[in-house]
Amino acid sequence: MNAAVRAVVRMGLYVGAKVYFIHEGYQGMVDGGENIREATWESVSSMLQVGGTVIGSARCKDFRSHEGRLKAAHNLVKRGITNLCVIGGDGSLTGANLFREEWSGLLSELVQQGLIEADAVQKYSALHIVGMVGSIDNDFCGTDMTIGTDSALHRIIEVVDAIMTTAQSHQRTFVLEVMGRHCGYLALVSALACGADWVLIPEMPPEDGWEEKMCQKLSANRAGMKRLNIIIVAEGAIDRNNKPITTDYIKNLVVKNLGFDTRVTILGHVQRGGTPSAFDRILASRMGVEAVLALLETTANTPACVVSLCGNQSVRVPLMECVQTTQEVQKAMDQKRFEEAVKLRGRSFENNLRTYKLLAHRKPESELPVSNFNVAVLNVGAPAAGMNAAVRSAVRVGISEGHKMFAVSDGFEGFYKGQIKEIKWGDVGGWTGQGGSLLGTKRTLPAKHVDKIAEQMRKYNINALLVIGGFEALECLLQLCDARSTFEEFCIPMCMLPATISNNVPGTELSIGADTALNAIVETCDRIKQSASGTKRRVFIIETMGGYCGYLATVGGLAAGADAAYIYEEPFDIRDLQANVEHLTEKMKTSIQRGLVLRNENSNVNYTTDFIYQLYTEEGRGVFDCRKNVLGHMQQGGAPSPFDRNFGTKISAKAMQWLSQKLVESYRKGRVFANTEDTCCLLGMHARALVFQPVVELKDHTDFVHRIPKEQWWLKLRPLMKILAKYKTSYDVSDSGQVEHVIHSRPKDSDASVAM
Repeated sequence: MNAAVRAVVRMGLYVGAKVYFIHEGYQGMVDGGENIREATWESVSSMLQVGGTVIGSARCKDFRSHEGRLKAAHNLVKRGITNLCVIGGDGSLTGANLFREEWSGLLSELVQQGLIEADAVQKYSALHIVGMVGSIDNDFCGTDMTIGTDSALHRIIEVVDAIMTTAQSHQRTFVLEVMGRHCGYLALVSALACGADWVLIPEMPPEDGWEEKMCQKLSANRAGMKRLNIIIVAEGAIDRNNKPITTDYIKNLVVKNLGFDTRVTILGHVQRGGTPSAFDRILASRMGVEAVLALLETTANTPACVVSLCGNQSVRVPLMECVQTTQEVQKAMDQKRFEEAVKLRGRSFENNLRTYKLLAHRKPESELPVSNFNVAVLNVGAPAAGMNAAVRSAVRVGISEGHKMFAVSDGFEGFYKGQIKEIKWGDVGGWTGQGGSLLGTKRTLPAKHVDKIAEQMRKYNINALLVIGGFEALECLLQLCDARSTFEEFCIPMCMLPATISNNVPGTELSIGADTALNAIVETCDRIKQSASGTKRRVFIIETMGGYCGYLATVGGLAAGADAAYIYEEPFDIRDLQANVEHLTEKMKTSIQRGLVLRNENSNVNYTTDFIYQLYTEEGRGVFDCRKNVLGHMQQGGAPSPFDRNFGTKISAKAMQWLSQKLVESYRKGRVFANTEDTCCLLGMHARALVFQPVVELKDHTDFVHRIPKEQWWLKLRPLMKILAKYKTSYDVSDSGQVEHVIHSRPKDSDASVAM
């Protein structure tokens, strides 16, 4: 929430508005006085890394009464406030809408009571409202992600990862209760992200007789070499008769039926606290800026709207439509129309549920189809967090579809050396939470060894190929595509999943691993900023990875509140460096006496990190001193973030289903033969959809010398970073959201929210 508050304040000041804080939620609006204070640029400094909300929040009885809203209206009119930006859940937003509808009536009452002048009614005739949804439950229909959800997932996953090690040692079963009284999003996504054995959510109560099924599954897993079981329960979990399912009930069940050593952990309010994740900071900053733009554009007769996220795009949706859909979910659940409740929650939720069912429940051998196809999976390029989750998902979906799955170690180098072995369902257990690449990965390209690779393909009769990796993976697929004319072995369906921390693959806006790297950068920047605040008047120059791609520096800069970010895509010269030094010199005169500058490793051959450090040191002499930090390979490591685990899991499942379909389509006369461009694709995320694009078509969109796409969506986030760092710059509003309707706001067959 703080990132949103900061963005609204700074964007508001940037467009020349007067911005006020209302402390303690609606209570502060009703009480007035000191609770409503003017905000300044400095007053929102240093709050990006703080959890919760700095301006306080309170549940307010008074605002529910007519008298309370009358007082609130009086307090706003006294200060001439007619634009409200409300950050909260559906309750807060419904309240805001009612307040807006009553506004002119409230003003007339205030005139009658002689509390305001008659001309004030004309002057302040309309109240404009824009909402942003802040809720860890992600229970609001009309947006893919609410502010706070990703951070809550971070807390849950940190706990689950820690519990898994102790459960592993003691061969225990753990029952974890996570928040979500009416919405199972957190439970479902964390179950997906840690590969839980069983999950219970309010939207999809288990079939009658589930107890026995669950116990069978737990004991089957133990029999298959697994030393632990994890069961995740949403606090609002119910059975088919709307009776609550408690953690204790499950514990006693497991102990009674199976005799397993079982423990219960209730996560509670841990999930609401802690530092916000990089994703949440960027989401909230984008939403905050969008909210200010929406307020500037509202007229007396536009309906109140909510700024929200669809795929990777900001959109605006009518507030009441969202609230109604959200309430319909609850109605559907009360009336036991569970399938419908899941549908109303939106595509993202449905996809999560489908993927979870696909991966968690292993069908007995007798029920599996037999396809007689062999599919190989390999990693290429540098390791990225989330690769293992993608491999696990591919292997399990492949097995469910009846294929034989083969794992190739050490990329194409391992391929031509014959490091290929069959991989089974149980071999990938516990892989989601592991960082790096368990299969091993190399940057070797296949071109020089095509003949040997073809020989191995013949030997193992490989009928389809899934390559998970970064820019190299794209080059590999292009080379294999070229080799089709000489070697028939490569005339098979091939698919690549983008996995690289640099996020520099054309044809996709996001890559597996980038979110984890961003979190590593942001966490380090937070610590460094803290150190700089202590010493005062200090500027840090931080070098990030990314090759020639400035994604990590730019988006990391936005999430960490940097003053500048130097990247290759936006050329800079000595005048820009000088302007930045002057800007920091001005900043040191305020109460914020620290600076943070990010530089992408290849942003400029001559303006190296050392050069910039020395320049700043010389120019800032007497005003500030400098330190430099090269973040290096810590950006590549670490446990994958919840986002990367899920993104990897879901796109990999989708890719395997696509490969299965292509295998069936290209099977003729007893063999697979596929040599068209559309059988060698990259699966990437585009604005709102997951799209399969032939790699040959991506050639024109790629700068192969610098290994980056020719056009990159995140460049439009740069002005945003500059505005929030107090630079005068022009902000392009051309892609700010138009109001759309909830019901029809999703393209029919796209899958962008799969990513979310």
